[in-house]
Amino acid sequence: MKIKLKQYILIILVFILISISSCKNKNDCTENLPNIILFFTDDQGYADLSSYGAEGFDTPHLDQLASEGIKFTNFYVPATVCTPSRAGLLTGRYPKRSNLHEAVLFPYSNEGLSVKEYTMSEMLKESGYSTSCIGKWHLGHKDEFMPNNHGFDEFYGVPYSNDMDNHYYKNIDFQSPPLPLYRNTELIESGPDQQFLTKKYTEEAISQIRNRGDNPFFIYLAHNMPHTPLHASPSFKGKSKKGLYGDVIMELDWSAGAIIRVLKEEGIYENTIFIFTSDNGPAVGSALPLRGRKAETWEGGQRVPGIIVWPDRIPKGKVSDEIVSTLDLFPTLAKISSSKIPNGLIMDGIDISEFLLSPETVNLPARPFYYYARNGKVEAIRLGEWKLHIAKSKGWDVNANGIFNVSLYNLELDIAEENNVAHQFPEIVEKLTNMMKEFDANLPNEK
Repeated sequence: MKIKLKQYILIILVFILISISSCKNKNDCTENLPNIILFFTDDQGYADLSSYGAEGFDTPHLDQLASEGIKFTNFYVPATVCTPSRAGLLTGRYPKRSNLHEAVLFPYSNEGLSVKEYTMSEMLKESGYSTSCIGKWHLGHKDEFMPNNHGFDEFYGVPYSNDMDNHYYKNIDFQSPPLPLYRNTELIESGPDQQFLTKKYTEEAISQIRNRGDNPFFIYLAHNMPHTPLHASPSFKGKSKKGLYGDVIMELDWSAGAIIRVLKEEGIYENTIFIFTSDNGPAVGSALPLRGRKAETWEGGQRVPGIIVWPDRIPKGKVSDEIVSTLDLFPTLAKISSSKIPNGLIMDGIDISEFLLSPETVNLPARPFYYYARNGKVEAIRLGEWKLHIAKSKGWDVNANGIFNVSLYNLELDIAEENNVAHQFPEIVEKLTNMMKEFDANLPNEK
């Protein structure tokens, strides 16, 4: 009997050792890792979902999504416009670190996201994920900067904003080509009918989900809408009470719902992390009750709707006022996917996975968030309830209001940034000013 027991134990140990050794190939150890979908809209405002106070149109699918996970009321992006926001999202670092913090890239730009930058997609690919970018890229249209060189196995989309389609830039006498639609590195269409872009991207995402392989997948679905010029397919035109803009948002909501439906049909919804947010504040829509909009460092320019759902693990129906940003997604997904971030790589975001799994018992640490303007300069800082502005390049009328003065707001009491209390709290003004200047001064020198 003792001999049989020893043999049994030996067999178990051998089996364990074989299992461990097989996990040296990460593709063999990804069975239980969650799929990840990052649903990223373009210029959608804080109040452009029903669950965030939208009026004149309904977003039932995204509202339902919010009820199945965590809806954030203090969710931020690290820039006020497209290119730097996307750089921050995919690197987990303030855009100034990748030298993409000023304005946006154009069809005549020679710059882009350097291949030396380590991206979220590269990390997930190395951990055994299949990776796909669908939609708007806007991190450089030259071959070396395109998605397939940044860790994406698949790319189906356009290299920059839809308003750059066949546009003449008078100041430099440059005529951009018709908007190019790519599949990986192959140009498959020039000047696609933009009213069908949302539908095309949705159908591509659904096709990739249905035809997925054995590995978990990461789909970065970056819709062009609701960036202007606005376009909705015929099925959605005239549906809302808010004109074309409402129609566009309703189609985006349909897109999310169609993808979620397929996830459920495929039996993989429960183990899929679904993240919804926007790249910056609205150009057309609403950010109420926040002040400001796209391209401004008022709250309306950088506080956006944010929803994170993982049915298997994240509690349902939670609303959180914790301060979170897209910078946090990289380190958080690294932890959840058991991925490794290269030693020495500076991350500006933090891992919030413990909070996501236990939002009622875990509190995130207090930390500063810095607001960089479209001109690349830091204009504001938030720490806890306090937000300090030291400059304003947009969103301030000098002729009507005079020179902009340093302004301090308690966002917990004054979400609309109307009551400047800088004169009442000079010590807070000094502390936050010093923090902001020190951070920005050291940022370009760090790698």
